[in-house]
Amino acid sequence: MSTTVSDFVIDRIKSWGVTRVFGYPGDGIGAFDGALGKADGSERALEYVRPTHEEIAALMATAHAKFTGEVGVCVATSSPGAFHMLNGLYDAQMDNQPVVAIVGQQGLASIGSFTQQESNLERVFADVACYVETVASPDAAGVVIDTAFRTAMLRKQPAVVVLPHDVQAMAWEEPAAEHWVSRSSDVPASTRITPSADDVRRFAEILNSGKKITFLVGAGARGATDQVLAAAERTGAGIITALRGKDVVPSDVPYHTQQVGLLGSRPSLTQIKECDTIVLLGTNYPYGEYLPKSGQARGVQVDIKPEQLGLRYPTELNLWGDVGATLDAVMPLLEQTTDHSWQEQLADEMREWEAEMARQAEVSYSDGVNPRRVIRAVNERLPERVTVTCDAGTTADWYGHHIRLRRGMHGDMSGRLATMLAAMPYAVAAKFAFPDAPAVCTIGDGAFQMLGMNELITVKKYMANWPNQQLVIVIMHNDDLGQVSWEMRTEDGNPMWRGSQDVETMDYAGYAELLGFTGIAVHDDSEVDAAVERAFANPGVTVIDAYVSRSVPPLPPHITAEYAINTAKSLLKGDPVELDVVKDSAKAMAAEAVERVKGALGRD
Repeated sequence: MSTTVSDFVIDRIKSWGVTRVFGYPGDGIGAFDGALGKADGSERALEYVRPTHEEIAALMATAHAKFTGEVGVCVATSSPGAFHMLNGLYDAQMDNQPVVAIVGQQGLASIGSFTQQESNLERVFADVACYVETVASPDAAGVVIDTAFRTAMLRKQPAVVVLPHDVQAMAWEEPAAEHWVSRSSDVPASTRITPSADDVRRFAEILNSGKKITFLVGAGARGATDQVLAAAERTGAGIITALRGKDVVPSDVPYHTQQVGLLGSRPSLTQIKECDTIVLLGTNYPYGEYLPKSGQARGVQVDIKPEQLGLRYPTELNLWGDVGATLDAVMPLLEQTTDHSWQEQLADEMREWEAEMARQAEVSYSDGVNPRRVIRAVNERLPERVTVTCDAGTTADWYGHHIRLRRGMHGDMSGRLATMLAAMPYAVAAKFAFPDAPAVCTIGDGAFQMLGMNELITVKKYMANWPNQQLVIVIMHNDDLGQVSWEMRTEDGNPMWRGSQDVETMDYAGYAELLGFTGIAVHDDSEVDAAVERAFANPGVTVIDAYVSRSVPPLPPHITAEYAINTAKSLLKGDPVELDVVKDSAKAMAAEAVERVKGALGRD
């Protein structure tokens, strides 16, 4: 049988190390789908995962890249399917992940003719993709595929290959040595870049002169955990992790104070306020208000993305390089400190913070279960090698405050895009990436109604292929888009508006049982521990439907005057759940250290 362009593309994808693609079929990609089907069951096969929507396919490809370090690949038909993938590709773009999308197109002769489902896909994807190109002939297939993969890997961004329907079925032959024909390479380039020797020496000088050093570690430091810890031990540095870098540094490192900012810890805030040196390692942390004041600390940033250097803080040294390789280069030049008082101070404060978080989780609320209690109970029972995902609502606050990831565990979310949509697609992608390990999805009811409910159908379809079928979905069920409700109060001083914020209630535990899974409804704080215990004892899929309070404030570690004043304004304007907000905010604050409240209110 002759080799078609589609056959060649499948083989070329495999040569780039890809074994799995996430796709959704359609006529615009029909010949390519047919080639995938023809290869199924043979040594040429790619595992084809078909979720319930193209958007989910793109989000799963992004999650696959995050969890495995490989290129994520998603496949969809022409304009309608291609458009649906945009959100997932923006997730990859904004979180710096290598993803290649292969999208169908109508036949070459139709391009520019306004025929059905023919659209200018190169223009559509121009903003989101670092490389987007149409395969206009069989001779171009190799160079377009290779450039898409190589560019996505080097720039850590999504790339898009547009594959017209008729080209998909054309015969392919090895390109000849002819004018205009590129015979391309399928060999990746290394990203293990090291800064110059002079820059490494300057880096060492800054670290050796620091007394209170803070490492702010992001997801760009994945794979460099040992180097980060070795450098911290050598210099006496404290460590903060950005939310997406939470799993880079194990939680049992005593001077790892977890996150900083609205969903961070007070010891992390101490680091930011008192450090004399800050080193940003593989992070584009976006909240400049939670970085040191200008002139307070000497700053260094190390990042493989040169355009993200020096963006958030006036650093005096910007090092374009891989975090692990750069730390390997500087380690021989670092002096061993004998003063670990900074780390000891942070460890003491972190123990106090953990006690405070425990107190917060024990508070009882009038209108539902304490969501902190649920996530804390989950954290206490996390099995080894688990992957934990969360959405970008108030669930992210509880995830940041209470989830502690040990070495070998994974955790992630949609970061800079901050979409509520990703928690469930990420968790399902984790089950494909690590089919012999458990996964936990923490998700709000709004997000679950978006892309969670339908993905339980995908789980039902594929779970038989997973040696470990344990997947625990923890739903924060409060019939409210809680994060946005609190943002309305705290950012703009507006009352929560039920017209936009109410989520139609339903029986999520019952829905799980309808699909043959275990559903557990939790209506009272006293039921939390038993429910979570039962979920982790179940080797299959469990949905915990936790009816939580909608009024629990996602308190930052330091309540700013603006936060407090805007909340008061919103209540004065007639917030529909005003009484519960006042009572429950008071309960939450009462659980905090007295000095923290006094400082926040500016009173004796």
